[in-house]
Amino acid sequence: MTHVVELSAPGGVQNLSFVSREIGTPGPGEIRLRQTGAGVNFIDIYQRKGIYPLSMPAVLGVEGAGVVEAVGEGVTQFAVGDRIGYAGAVGGYAEARLLPAWRGAKLPQDVSSELAASSLLRACTAHMLLHKVHQVTPGTTILIHAGAGGLASIVMPWAKRMGARIMATVSTDAKADLALANGADTVIIGRNADIAGEARKWTDGLGVDFTIDGIGEPTFRASLEATAKFGTFASVGQAGGPLVKLSANDLGPQRSVAFHLPSVMAYLADPLRYESVIRASITALSAGPERMVGPKFALSDASAAQSSLENGATTGMPLLVI
Repeated sequence: MTHVVELSAPGGVQNLSFVSREIGTPGPGEIRLRQTGAGVNFIDIYQRKGIYPLSMPAVLGVEGAGVVEAVGEGVTQFAVGDRIGYAGAVGGYAEARLLPAWRGAKLPQDVSSELAASSLLRACTAHMLLHKVHQVTPGTTILIHAGAGGLASIVMPWAKRMGARIMATVSTDAKADLALANGADTVIIGRNADIAGEARKWTDGLGVDFTIDGIGEPTFRASLEATAKFGTFASVGQAGGPLVKLSANDLGPQRSVAFHLPSVMAYLADPLRYESVIRASITALSAGPERMVGPKFALSDASAAQSSLENGATTGMPLLVI
């Protein structure tokens, strides 16, 4: 039997239970992974609430790392004992799990299992944003919210290596220091700051080429005003609440903004794309800067981990240690 965190029905963290389940043996094309860690992401919270529906009961978690302990028929790329990470496959809040073999990626020595488990989905999201949603080139100006958060800590150094200039928003001075350390060129501090005005001033009145907003309704209008004509606006989350109203008139023709609601789960659903994206994401993690994983929670404390992330009490990338 294996311990898992099971969601009984959509709703609050009280619907999460630490229970034992039989995992079974891997079928054709599968591996069984003995996990050492699983990441905690906002997508887990959206799935828990039913915003992204799952069949119940469900085991949440879409990224993790561990050691292969069994392989199914036809699996030749992995052997028992291999250390791997994965992203985009629901079922991570577990001591062990079955996983399609194509989802696995061997980890190099310079990428720890903890870093992979807590960061691979965010790294794949960064790849989607910087290479698919908006092709970043030298000189691209980017506005990203939650500059001390896990996604921004990966997006910013990756974008800097591509030649981008970055403005980040944060809520406190301490978080501003983290954002600057992760590659922001300038930081807007405070929930009541004039985000659009500061962004326009920073870009000589033009607005930024690319806005990445994971907050939702509280920052949507300011983000829109901060984006340049023919710029790109990516809404990647709703940590502060869902968008209340959006119409075509909000985006054009005067603004002429390209608006995206990109799904990293959809981005990673194609095995051929997945292979190249996960490799590029692992390379980006190994390229630095050195990241401190945290905060860390026991698997049995998954509800506390989700609450901490949901309430904005975390910086960096939360991890369930297994």
